Amino acid sequence: MQWFGPLLDALRALGGSGTPDEVVDKIADTLELPDEQLNEVTPSGELRFRNQVAWGRFYLVREGLLDSSRRGVWSITDKGRSASLSPEDSRAIFLKWVRIFSEERKRKKGVSEPPEEQVGEGTGAPSRNYRERVLEIFRSLPPDGFERLSQRLLRESGFTQVTVTGRSGDGGIDGYGTLQVNPLVSFRVLFQCKKYEKAVSPSHIRDFRGAMTGRADKGIIITTGTFTAEARREASRDGAPPLELIDGEKLIDLLQELELGLTPVKTFEVEEKFFSEFGLSSETNNLRKPTPKGSVA
Repeated sequence: MQWFGPLLDALRALGGSGTPDEVVDKIADTLELPDEQLNEVTPSGELRFRNQVAWGRFYLVREGLLDSSRRGVWSITDKGRSASLSPEDSRAIFLKWVRIFSEERKRKKGVSEPPEEQVGEGTGAPSRNYRERVLEIFRSLPPDGFERLSQRLLRESGFTQVTVTGRSGDGGIDGYGTLQVNPLVSFRVLFQCKKYEKAVSPSHIRDFRGAMTGRADKGIIITTGTFTAEARREASRDGAPPLELIDGEKLIDLLQELELGLTPVKTFEVEEKFFSEFGLSSETNNLRKPTPKGSVA
């Protein structure tokens, strides 16, 4: 909840919307957060600060201060534009939704929630345990399997002629491909796959950039782990070829978007208030459980 106010401030400063990375970086820059805090990871291997900001967004969406209509872009609502949250206001919002989630769990008597968001520490928010499971799968894959998975994701994302070299001693380059921007413009791209549980350091960024110099227009580093704040700065350093960084969380986002290895499940929540005007008795409780599409309540 400590990031509720800074999150709204960051979105206002960004013009009302931004990608998760833009929002997180804006908060970190504005508050001048130390690298030690930005690099701290959770037991599951996620960057704790980024995870906490994402949680802040979860609660602010529920409160109506942020919009949830577009995946991959966070945007502020009219209500959020005029909101100024003190620490006391943020705590009140947090406790309000913890209470609501707790009441919903009791009412549903253990029925699991749709897996859309991640559980926060000590909260009753819906679970995103599937993401933790996918991270476990990533890290259990053999190196060549992770390279082939990366190859498939690049192909599905519009790259052509994607080749895994599988050679050692090539400066960390694991493959290459071509991104056709339009009929007249294309880019040769080199990529590196790092099956890590820890964070990739800036030295890895520099080594890979050195290996790709003169051989490609762009580089991508794909890891099952994370990138340190220093590594992210190095990847976008002025005067050096920019690199795209894809960590474990972004990999899952790609799988989600492409529906590769992840099958979306749709459920329905019954709005009993809607039926009450037609004579539904308040004692009736057999419509309380989420009903999967196509099934009978």
